[in-house]
Amino acid sequence: MLRILVLLLVLLFVALMTWQERYLSTRWQHPLYVSIYPIAADESPVTRAYLASIQPELFKPVDRFFTREAERYRLQTDEPVRTRLRTELHSLPPQREADAGVLQTALWSLKLRYWAWRVSGHVREPEDVRMFVLYHDPASLERAPDSHGLQKGLVGVVHAFAAREMTGSNDIVIAHEFLHTVGASDEYDFASGQPLYPNGYADPDRKPLYPQPAAEIMAGRRALSEQESEMPRTLNNVVVGPATASEIRWTRP
Repeated sequence: MLRILVLLLVLLFVALMTWQERYLSTRWQHPLYVSIYPIAADESPVTRAYLASIQPELFKPVDRFFTREAERYRLQTDEPVRTRLRTELHSLPPQREADAGVLQTALWSLKLRYWAWRVSGHVREPEDVRMFVLYHDPASLERAPDSHGLQKGLVGVVHAFAAREMTGSNDIVIAHEFLHTVGASDEYDFASGQPLYPNGYADPDRKPLYPQPAAEIMAGRRALSEQESEMPRTLNNVVVGPATASEIRWTRP
């Protein structure tokens, strides 16, 4: 009975912490501080040189994107997100297997949250969300591994390319995974990659519907027709759609 009581207390504590994180991260009365930890995903000299050149200004387009979109939804704060560049890390986060089931994914999530706490627990400045950005030499792979954003723990793992010309697309992935941490859902078809109508469309009421004027951030692509879409190059061509705004509590039902 004592062991069961202790287990129930632990579960209750975890549930309360999760609820508190969810509540505080979506009040939007003050900026959410998003810490960005760069990590070299390979030993390429290209990757090493790129990480050595990273400055905090590199991520300011992410801040400006959320400021612009918050204004459209008349959010209480005019600065919903404030990124902060942290010191480069030299250890890799736990990797989730592509074919992981529910139990394996839950275990990976716990490992990732523990790893994130261990490598960043010394930070004294406020950090509401931690984004670990793994940079790859573009010549080493054609497609980056899947990125992840966890609402439990407010942790994201982003796979990005170590190239200046890829900064815009890297920013899109960072913004996308950040929104997962505050409750947003994917809005694209996992098989085809096409944006889902209506939630994955920037303007689902547009007439004519195609082409869409921009990409919806949780869809990641701009719908050109029912079967065609294209990747935006920067966050200038991306918006937070009505469904996503509702999920992250920028709007009320």
